[in-house]
Amino acid sequence: MALNHSVSALVTAGTIHSLAAFFLNVVYALLILLVAHFGARWVHRYIVSYSVKSPHLDATLFRFFGTIARYLVLAFAIIFVLNRFGIQTASLIAVLGAAGLAVGLAVQGTLSNLAAGIMLILFRPFRVGNYVQVASQAGTVLDVNLFYTELKTYDGLQILVPNKDVWAASIINYSNVQNRLIDLTIGVSYGCDLKHASAVLAQVAASDPRVLADPAPFIKVKDLGESSVDFVFRVWTKGSDWWLTKCEITEQIKLSLDEAGIEIPFPNRTLTFANPLEVAGEKKVA
Repeated sequence: MALNHSVSALVTAGTIHSLAAFFLNVVYALLILLVAHFGARWVHRYIVSYSVKSPHLDATLFRFFGTIARYLVLAFAIIFVLNRFGIQTASLIAVLGAAGLAVGLAVQGTLSNLAAGIMLILFRPFRVGNYVQVASQAGTVLDVNLFYTELKTYDGLQILVPNKDVWAASIINYSNVQNRLIDLTIGVSYGCDLKHASAVLAQVAASDPRVLADPAPFIKVKDLGESSVDFVFRVWTKGSDWWLTKCEITEQIKLSLDEAGIEIPFPNRTLTFANPLEVAGEKKVA
């Protein structure tokens, strides 16, 4: 009887000690995860704040580094928690590596987007706020994350383009140029004075303050078309002024030519018969 009582007391003490150790480890684990959570957020904000303090730095790149640092802090915290419970992390990492390989083969498309996202962030062919054309889509860049690029079109639509499509296609960055060319073709009638028409077009270019003097405007006869003499009208303007300048200068060309009495013809075709009577006779025979 005394022996059974002693064993029961020993078992009870051992169970209580084990439970106490387990709950203590749970408390430590929760504290580690809590500290890691707030620490990871602080590290992320601290890294991103560098781009805010220095406008010449790329915010996208620092957001990427901040995200990587945040996940690293959380990963180390999980390893500490596992060690606290006596789990051998070396063997666990090997198992996770094998599982990661299998998962990687199953999600090759996602990994392609991830790799392309890293390349876009490192090489920075465009930045947040740039107006670009990528993968047959055009818009203002709102965000570049690890898996997709977010664009906003001119009419306010949101487009999410997979990074692998962005990286694999040609990228046109309209915001990364200082000056842009306005290239127009202006047709005038064959009966007008070409020198007068050229002078009117030159005056339109000279009267717009947004048109740059260097490179100088280029206005010359380009083609003798079917119904018009075509002028090439090429002027340079600042990239930020390109769209509005193109619209307004096109309107001003039409108004100036109308004021000067120079016709802008539309396509037409004139049919000439050598002998109208013969043509009428052929129709009757047919």
